[in-house]
Amino acid sequence: MTNLIVDIGNSSVKTAFFDNKNILDSNVFDCFNEEIVNQLLDSYQVDAAILSSVKSYNKDAVLKLEDKCFFIELNHNTPVPVKNHYQTPETLGMDRLAAVSGASVLFPGRDALVVDAGTCITYDIITSGKDYLGGSISPGLRMRLKALHNFTGKLPFIDIKETDYLWGKTTEDSILTGVINGTLAETDGIINKYRSIFPGLIVVFSGGDIFFFDKKLKNRIFANEKIVLYGLNEILTYNVQLH
Repeated sequence: MTNLIVDIGNSSVKTAFFDNKNILDSNVFDCFNEEIVNQLLDSYQVDAAILSSVKSYNKDAVLKLEDKCFFIELNHNTPVPVKNHYQTPETLGMDRLAAVSGASVLFPGRDALVVDAGTCITYDIITSGKDYLGGSISPGLRMRLKALHNFTGKLPFIDIKETDYLWGKTTEDSILTGVINGTLAETDGIINKYRSIFPGLIVVFSGGDIFFFDKKLKNRIFANEKIVLYGLNEILTYNVQLH
């Protein structure tokens, strides 16, 4: 059985084909339309598909998928293979729910904290018993840099780049070290608090800014940029079994 996963984010569309729990192929597109769907359907014989989106998308492309295979669009009413304890599920980002579902597949029987470092930095905790307890949302690196520029009179906007120093000798360097080292300290502190509650905690990082954290944090982490895709596949498989 081949599953097609479509994850529409703010800046790109990520797709993947799964055979059971194994990724066969994955791609990144700039948009989602009928042409893309035709291209995907020509690649594999698709039995089931799931779409998760944070923004509006081409409805005709979805109709094409619905016509070809078992299809679901992830929303807060979709049955999921984890116990969701979020008190406002209708406001929960589906990527967060998918990410913890992915952690439950990749690290079965383990408490896991999923950290997604993108536009925002999200922290989400799932227990060894597949209880999703909730999490937190913090500004991402670029959002912090924009805030310093937008909410002050003279600080310039600085684009994100690697730093290897603690103090800056120019305003640009001072902004960069403040944002990057401050975010690293914040992240390590949050991970330590979770680890004080969940000994043996697995920490999984994903998101576009993962390279700013990998090997820089004091805590040991696992990097997996495809954790949301794994989670969406698990949710799709769960719904196929219920169908």
